Amino acid sequence: MECTLIGAPLQIGAGQLGCEMGPSALRIAGLRTALEELGHTVKDIGNLTPRTFDEMPHPNAAVHHLGETVAWVEALSAAAYEHGKAGMPIFLGGDHAISAGTVPGLARRAAERGRPLFVLWLDAHTDFHSLETTASGNLHGTPVAYYTGQAGFDGYFPALAHAVPTENVCMIGIRSVDPAEQAAIRKTGITVHDMRVIDEHGVGVLVRTFIERVRAANGLLHVSFDVDFLEPDIAPAVGTTVPGGATFREAHLIMEMLHDSDLVTSLDIVELNPFLDERGKTAKLLVDLVASLMGKRVMDRPTLAG
Repeated sequence: MECTLIGAPLQIGAGQLGCEMGPSALRIAGLRTALEELGHTVKDIGNLTPRTFDEMPHPNAAVHHLGETVAWVEALSAAAYEHGKAGMPIFLGGDHAISAGTVPGLARRAAERGRPLFVLWLDAHTDFHSLETTASGNLHGTPVAYYTGQAGFDGYFPALAHAVPTENVCMIGIRSVDPAEQAAIRKTGITVHDMRVIDEHGVGVLVRTFIERVRAANGLLHVSFDVDFLEPDIAPAVGTTVPGGATFREAHLIMEMLHDSDLVTSLDIVELNPFLDERGKTAKLLVDLVASLMGKRVMDRPTLAG
């Protein structure tokens, strides 16, 4: 498969600086080599840059960097649409605000192909705030509400050509949700699996059920992977750590099951903050997880000599 690496060094959607170094850290950790060793063709187009922008005021005084975020959304949406026509675009964040651009662009491309887009959201947070409800003003907490066509973005974010139906979104690993997000999500068709559901049923059952839904609809599957989906002990390089995340084994199981499904057509890797990492520990783990998604097996992994 042809994989296209697309850097998106956006960090103004988060509350803590450092995510703009994420694309470089993933490259240095060997992402391209890992994919090539699996037989994939890899093209790295470098990092995107947004257009020149003006700051945009908003009635919610907490909202910050709105103009810059909108410029990034436009650039990412165009790139996702272009590179979603063939192969596997892999977007290297950057904070999770990048998904406000990647998903709409991919949804537009999917609609032209006559197939629905589904999104697997692997994250500790639902990111379902609108510009009106966010108390922090950090716009990495808004992408899902935006790309599913919720109210509160008109006149600011670009108009959506094809919103993703909420029934096509599945969230796994959720363990930090604001009251406003809870109230809004309950009115939608989004499937939300928090960590208790994972503990009770196992992650494999949840992923398999969603994969079957995507296959039944002849859908295309976009995976959006936030570092804080993982347990902070194994992935410390994120500014929004929440205890009780997915384990190493759970994360690899998900990726291997997704590979076996042959449904995944695009990927976001977001919120990697190398400034908070421990000798590249998190970046290397993410590269290994992407490799699992792209076909690497446990039997392929070298072990240290005893």
